[in-house]
Order: sequence, then structure tokens, then C-alpha cells
Amino acid sequence: MSEAQDVPPRRELNLRKPYFDLIVSGVKTVEVRVGYASMRKIQPGQLLDFVAGEQRLRTRVVRVSEYVSFEELLKHEDPVAIGGELGEDTAALLAVIRSIYPPEKERLGVLAIEVEVIS
Repeated sequence: MSEAQDVPPRRELNLRKPYFDLIVSGVKTVEVRVGYASMRKIQPGQLLDFVAGEQRLRTRVVRVSEYVSFEELLKHEDPVAIGGELGEDTAALLAVIRSIYPPEKERLGVLAIEVEVIS
């Protein structure tokens, strides 16, 4: 089986508009998700289409890193690459992430998915 056949098929991920815009602008290069079984299937080289309303953006996964908590994630990843200007205040970024994912979701594990925009 060739390497290209080993990469999972393209998939869509819904994203809130402000974060979508940060990916479009090139500021946000790391998408944070929790370790749902479907998210754990994402692999480097895979194409991800981010969707915000009617807008779509194609990206390619550069790497996927896993952490045990959001705090651990923010110790190892660039907060600005996750949340743009919000990342300049790590406590505020952590609060926003936790408003999206409650503690029971965080316990599934935390994924940092680095992407590059495909032009």
C-alpha cells in the first residue's frame, strides 16, 4: 500500500468564525480538539476542510500532538498560534478553551493539530 493510501480521507471540521478567520490570516496554525475517537484518527498529511457557516478553507495537517490537559498543551504549544491575540493572555485563552470543552471532555485527552493552509 502506498503512503498516500495510508492517509485518511479529507474531512470537515466546524469552527467558530473568529478562529476560522485566524486560520485564513495565517495567525492560527494550531487547532485544539479533545480526544474523541474520530479526532484521534487525524494524521499528518491529511486534508482538513474548516467550515464556518458558508465559508470553507482547505488545510493540510502538519502534525498532531497529544497532551493530558489544556494546561499541559499551553506549556508546549504557542498560545498565539492557537488563539491569536487572545493567546497573549494564557489564562484568558485557557478560560475560553474550557468554555468550549468542559472537564469531562478534557479528560479524553487534548489534541493540538497543526495545519497549513493550501492555496
